[in-house]
Amino acid sequence: MVRAGITVDRLVQAAAELADEAGLDKVTVSALARRFGVKDASLYSHIKNLRDLRVRLALLASGEMNEAIGAAVAGRSGRDALVAFADAYRDYALAHPGRYAATQQRIELDEVADTAAFRRSVELTYGMLRGYGLVEPDLTDAGRLLRSTFHGYIHIELSGGFAHTRPVAASWARSLDALHHTLTNWTNRGNE
Repeated sequence: MVRAGITVDRLVQAAAELADEAGLDKVTVSALARRFGVKDASLYSHIKNLRDLRVRLALLASGEMNEAIGAAVAGRSGRDALVAFADAYRDYALAHPGRYAATQQRIELDEVADTAAFRRSVELTYGMLRGYGLVEPDLTDAGRLLRSTFHGYIHIELSGGFAHTRPVAASWARSLDALHHTLTNWTNRGNE
């Protein structure tokens, strides 16, 4: 690629493509500089450092994932919303493993609190969970349960860890049934 035309958006898009092709750990300033045919130092006029790039990548991926989830859950509630939410989450992660990995890195709240992607992610999750009648702190607890279940399942699936002959999609569906049952029978504790 030629030097002209490098922007923050193009740089983050190139990082997203590289993450999906080679893995998040391969996203470095040097690797991106090679893609653009420039020296590493040229990219620092667009980003602060590798951390800044990876946070921007996480926000890009979160925004894409939020769009998919938002479209999937629109007009749905209860079990239908949970399944649509979970399936969109999983589909995105499987289609974009590097971008998905970026969304799972530790990011400090002050790095993302004022971003649309962060707010939308919380709104989608809490909105779906409110359909089960949950309020805080149960919204937070249930959101953590969903994220850890989805992520754990997807992580094992992406690494090829489900070797049994039973179709992975069938087990996924049963997992969602169990989550629906758990959320339906959740005992609200309110402001404990």
